[in-house]
Amino acid sequence: MGFFDIFKRKELDLIQTLQKDLECERQKSCEFEKKCESLSRFSEIADLDKEKNNILAQIACEKASFQEEKKNLILQIENLKIESDGLTESIKEKRNQIVELDESILLQDFGMYSPIYDFATSDEYKDRLDAIRTEQKNMILNKTAATCSRVWTVDGSTVQGRVMTNQNIKQILRCFNDECDMLISKVKFNNVTAYTDKIIKSFDALNRMNSKNAVSLSTTYLKIEELQLAYEYAVKKQQEKDEQRRIREQMREEAKLQKELEEARKDIEKEQKHYSNALSKINEQLEKCDDVEKDVLLEKKAEIESHLSSLDKAMEDIDYRQANKRAGYVYIISNIGSFGENVYKIGMTRRLDPMERVDELGDASVPFKFDVHALIFSDDAPALETALHHAFENKKVNMINGRREFFNVTLDEIEEVVKANYDKTVEFVKVPEAEQYRETQKILDQINRLQS
Repeated sequence: MGFFDIFKRKELDLIQTLQKDLECERQKSCEFEKKCESLSRFSEIADLDKEKNNILAQIACEKASFQEEKKNLILQIENLKIESDGLTESIKEKRNQIVELDESILLQDFGMYSPIYDFATSDEYKDRLDAIRTEQKNMILNKTAATCSRVWTVDGSTVQGRVMTNQNIKQILRCFNDECDMLISKVKFNNVTAYTDKIIKSFDALNRMNSKNAVSLSTTYLKIEELQLAYEYAVKKQQEKDEQRRIREQMREEAKLQKELEEARKDIEKEQKHYSNALSKINEQLEKCDDVEKDVLLEKKAEIESHLSSLDKAMEDIDYRQANKRAGYVYIISNIGSFGENVYKIGMTRRLDPMERVDELGDASVPFKFDVHALIFSDDAPALETALHHAFENKKVNMINGRREFFNVTLDEIEEVVKANYDKTVEFVKVPEAEQYRETQKILDQINRLQS
């Protein structure tokens, strides 16, 4: 065996030894990794325990905070209960002093106001109102509107005390006047009683608040009379406006009637002249004609004389209508498309053709035309209209404005009153034609059927 063979063998032995050592180290490394892996699980458990402890500590802290907040809330609730009980007692005390001013309530529940004054015109109301306000100004100037029952001194000075007293008097008067002026400016039919109570309560409250200053409003300065006069003055002015509107409408009707009468008179006179000329010619022809033509001419003459007689009768009617200012027609009409069933208008017109007036009523103010149930000619149409209105006084649609001539009654009731008291020959149309309304209903029914 040579030297190199010996050396080579040693190297092989060394390599084998190193390989064994390497394999051992690998095994140790695997075992170490397994141990590390096992230890890492314990580390996660340790981290979880730490996190658990942190969470428990946080919960304990928040619980303590919540407990503190709970105590505060309980304390607040107790305070609120005490405050609520106090407010309840205060409400009970104040409820007796409350004056209901809410308009929606007052419209549903208000008593009928009985006028205190009975002046014939609004000017008389205005004069009385101006006189009362002048009296109030004089009371302020004479220092009798509000007074002080004590003599005050300020820092020992009666002059300064008088200045303070004057300021207190000015303040109480200003407060009372401002509130009264506001109420008087807004007084209406539905709040006049409530505003009267409000002024009285304001008067009493201001006197109580100023009792320590010994300042008080005089009872003669209580502005109830001014409030009542202001309300009645406004009502009277509105009544006068309504009456003026009625008079203007009546004048327009009279003017239209006169125009109709004049035009009808001219037309009749023109026809009379035409037929009179024709009659004169026939009379001339009769004097010259033979027996054969005479019969034909006599027949024409009789026809012309009949026309002239009718024209004379028409002229007499016009003379009668022009002389008798109260002759006219009372009409009974309905509009079921606009007002529904059993609502009738009972009105009057002196027009020669009453349908012109009915057509005017249905022109623009309502969606459908009126239907006529009866036209009653009367020598005193206003009296007949008034009598029918009184017969159904408690069935008016508008109980406030008497010029609104609509009544919630049946046609049978109207017919019974008319025939029992005025005219048994009047014919009533029972069922209104209401053509446009009924056609509209048919169209709407068709539209609804198509949509469904």
